[in-house]
Amino acid sequence: MAIPRWGQGAALVLGVCLAVVTAGTASAESAPAAPANSTPADFYAVPTPLPAGAPGDVLKSESYPPALAVPDQVGPWPSGAQRIMYRSTNAHGQAVAVTGTYFDASVPWSGGGPRPLVVLAPGTQGQGDQCAPSKLFAEVVHYTPPLDFSVEYETIQAYALLSRGMDVVVTDYEGLGTPGVHSYIDRRAEGYAVLDAARAVTRLPGSRIGGDNPIGLWGYSQGGGAAASAAELQDSYAPELNILGTYAGGPPADLRAVAQTIDGSLGTGFLGYSVNSIYAGYPQTRAEIDEILSPYGREVLDDIATQCTSETIARYGLHRTSEWTRDGRSFAELIDTLPNVGAVVDEQRIGRLTPRSPVLIAQGRNDDLVPYAQARTLADDWCRLGATVEFSIQEIPPIAPGFVIGHVLPAGTVLPYALNWMTDRFAGVPAPSTCNV
Repeated sequence: MAIPRWGQGAALVLGVCLAVVTAGTASAESAPAAPANSTPADFYAVPTPLPAGAPGDVLKSESYPPALAVPDQVGPWPSGAQRIMYRSTNAHGQAVAVTGTYFDASVPWSGGGPRPLVVLAPGTQGQGDQCAPSKLFAEVVHYTPPLDFSVEYETIQAYALLSRGMDVVVTDYEGLGTPGVHSYIDRRAEGYAVLDAARAVTRLPGSRIGGDNPIGLWGYSQGGGAAASAAELQDSYAPELNILGTYAGGPPADLRAVAQTIDGSLGTGFLGYSVNSIYAGYPQTRAEIDEILSPYGREVLDDIATQCTSETIARYGLHRTSEWTRDGRSFAELIDTLPNVGAVVDEQRIGRLTPRSPVLIAQGRNDDLVPYAQARTLADDWCRLGATVEFSIQEIPPIAPGFVIGHVLPAGTVLPYALNWMTDRFAGVPAPSTCNV
């Protein structure tokens, strides 16, 4: 497939970034190497069949050196790391294997009581196995010419939490790193993967996190939706977990609204991740999807299924999904004409169940990827159900709409407040609520 000229330029920029970042991080690697008899490729091989067990059981684990780590007297700062593979549940109640990374903070927990664990649900990484966070934390930068480029940006949030003495586990979600198609924006699969990551840490041999330790859920963008879903699924799926609060930033709670907003932006290709996820996970939709796709559209979706976000943006950003359909209508326009697809999309709506612990929702007023109104609706829905919800509006003016700046910047502006909010939950401070405002 030909690469557009601006995509070739992006490849050059990405290559320069690769050289700069790797030069800056090479000297920081100091943690001991992974066991000599194990390779990442071996680790991601799933036992077939899965051994009998329960959701959250650890199937395998191995220590590995995070690429950004600095030695100190007690170990690598801010953390050591273990890859884990744990048992979880897909959207249809079937057992699956999911991978992730457990970071044990090397600094003391500064709050009272036992050390807390935060489950970090990552934002959009892509759909190719090379994009799994548990792989990228060891690389920081992944690059295969010409456009397969990825930087593990969740290092920022993970290390911010670790710097306060909170342990962190980051899920890869179903199908990212492991066999199968990544269940992108599937609320049940992602919510279960988040909750089972917490369970896995409590069952990890030698873990200092037990069943009574306080737990927080954390995520932005795709991760905000996954954390929000986990919060409302906890009561029925993992009631034993001591979850004290959830931070859900920029959550895609209503995929219909997201599909309308994202189309034509730099993130257009992310809709391809969603369609691939629905196609793989819900066989009843396949005939409908095949019927609307043009041959070129099928080629695009197959291509996107192997990519990380940077390549998807470079190849398909600022295009429209109407270029991929037989009749020139967009995916958003076609949802209501496809009964099975429409039913699956409706099933993904977050906000119909009640989180048992407080939630902080942060949303940019001018988010150009995940629209403000649907996040506001999520907060209102949860308030009506009796949840404790704080809705934090990030007032950032429109900047180059369609270039996802309005979505990315709020993740940074809200970070200090979200850290303090989560720390207060672990300290037992009563959670603020905007439900009556």
